[in-house]
Amino acid sequence: MSTFKDLGVHNDFIASLKELKITTPTEIQEKTIPVLLSTETDLVGLAQTGTGKTAAFGLPILHQIDLSNNAVQALILSPTRELVQQIKKQLFKFTKHSEEQIFCEAVYGGEKIDRQIKNLQRTTHVIVATPGRLIDLIERGEVNLKSVKTVVLDEADEMLSMGFKLDLNRILKYTDGNSNTWLFSATMPEEIQKIIKKYMSPSAIRIAVNENSLVNENISHQYIKTTIKDKTNLIIKFLEKRPNDRGIIFCRTKAGTQNLTEQLQEEGFSVEALEGNMQQKERDRAMRIFKKGDCQCLISTDVSARGIDVNNLAFIIHHQLPEQLEYYTHRSGRTARAGKTGFSLALVLPYELEQVHKIQKDLNIKFTEISF
Repeated sequence: MSTFKDLGVHNDFIASLKELKITTPTEIQEKTIPVLLSTETDLVGLAQTGTGKTAAFGLPILHQIDLSNNAVQALILSPTRELVQQIKKQLFKFTKHSEEQIFCEAVYGGEKIDRQIKNLQRTTHVIVATPGRLIDLIERGEVNLKSVKTVVLDEADEMLSMGFKLDLNRILKYTDGNSNTWLFSATMPEEIQKIIKKYMSPSAIRIAVNENSLVNENISHQYIKTTIKDKTNLIIKFLEKRPNDRGIIFCRTKAGTQNLTEQLQEEGFSVEALEGNMQQKERDRAMRIFKKGDCQCLISTDVSARGIDVNNLAFIIHHQLPEQLEYYTHRSGRTARAGKTGFSLALVLPYELEQVHKIQKDLNIKFTEISF
């Protein structure tokens, strides 16, 4: 087993990691950190959510910062404000024991742009951003990417499926030529391959973790046959049986999310909704309650739950199976994080059994039928 010291990480960062109870590198960290510390290179990393990617790219970025230079030297792009806030928070924690301060700023939509502009006027070494808001700031002349040495595309497949393709292309054009690009993705759809081909060196280093298992292997996959009418009762039964377990229930639509939340709240369950029509303030509040452990369950649409990183979630329930295959990967990947186990339960109507078989085949996983 290698240690962070073996990988070449500085002692002051190791002290911070120890405090965060991160002592043994994960596979993606073990394969990525030594390469990025010793080589100036483009890198493509294929790894699931929850495998420790933030430290895999974050620690090498922190090592690279030249503190005598006040310009922006690294840019990390991520699909949602929740993920952006999370990455910034982690980078800050990694630098707790550093002698000199590395300044990191987060920019994202849903917050007043003036405040972010003011923050960016201070020394900023690293910007963590959602693509849309970053474009906005570049066009206003508030962000200059000329000194950026490294661009990280985190959760690249999620950024594309959320419609950021044009923004990504524009940002990569702004930084093109002088910087290295590190791209991390859980899946490699054709659009990602196009970006790699267009903006990255043909000699980019490629690192894959658990390539054959697209879905985290610590998750057990189950399904239960039901009718539309009976779905809510099944969920009630399930939650009653597991009062101490926490998880996320995925619905396909915003209206479905709100309906199920209201039904469960009427039955006395502690649940919160998360969907696109909610005000940003409400969404932040729901996330805060859920992260603190003050509610048992989050009921969410696919897009809203992207980038939720909450440890110790025991289960994921699919109120309906997702329309796209990668959504199944993203949904179920919210459980069994950081080496823990968890399970993913789909409520399936009789005609959807065919879809279950297809998911099994395409993702190379095994579903078990259960009843209760």
